[in-house]
Amino acid sequence: MKTLSIDIETYSDAPLKKCGVYRYCEDSSFEILLFGYSVDGGPVQVVDFTAGEQLPAEVRSALTDQAVTKWAFNALFERVCLSRWLGMPVGEYLDPASWRCTMVWAATLGLPLSLEGVGAVLGLEKQKLKEGKDLIRYFCTPAKDRDGNPYRHRPEDAPEKWRRFKAYNLRDVETEMSIQQKLSKFPVSESEWGNYQLDQRINDRGIMLDRVFVAQAIRCDEQFKRTHLEMARSVTGLETPTLRPSSRHGWRRRASLWIPSPKPLCWNCWKPPAAR
Repeated sequence: MKTLSIDIETYSDAPLKKCGVYRYCEDSSFEILLFGYSVDGGPVQVVDFTAGEQLPAEVRSALTDQAVTKWAFNALFERVCLSRWLGMPVGEYLDPASWRCTMVWAATLGLPLSLEGVGAVLGLEKQKLKEGKDLIRYFCTPAKDRDGNPYRHRPEDAPEKWRRFKAYNLRDVETEMSIQQKLSKFPVSESEWGNYQLDQRINDRGIMLDRVFVAQAIRCDEQFKRTHLEMARSVTGLETPTLRPSSRHGWRRRASLWIPSPKPLCWNCWKPPAAR
């Protein structure tokens, strides 16, 4: 095995767009649902972990084999999530040296940064399935009932949707491989892949934070807000002077305070208001 093309579908209670992939896969609810892959450009296979299927031993071994090049679109997601799935300690991740990212490749040529967008621009025969967003929302993120209580959709809740979701996972691998073929005449230089690996290692390492300092800064901010809220209450007589603009306007009128308009003024024509 020389190359392994990968696309995974995952679940986590943590919101990916808000917290990022590192926090996303550290959540206790995180799991990989589907693992789509192709070995050396061969037929795509989909492993359904929710049905108890197992990843072939040679594929699992390839994830940590530096001699096998792993490909994915936005490979950071697959690499970090698979690090957690393999049981690596928090803060340790699969070495990016043997990973290649089709999204980065597309970016070097000024192409869109989405799998769907790249496929459309390149006119691929096998485009990303458009129903994917709805399926991801259904199976990969928590839902809420009428009372606002969170719950989760399982494959058995919608077997037909799950069948289409597996087809969507398979198609994503096919689309990613098609992008590789289309861009093969415009390879990324090894020095640029070196920059990519450095970028990944910087992200993996993160930054050091003094948590005590951060906690105290938050405490100071809260104390500042409380103090000045009380001052505003004592001056205005309003219970919530920061929350009701209409009340503040009324108080300013009663206090005979003139506040300039925020609109741009012609300073050559401006005159102070007449005294009351």
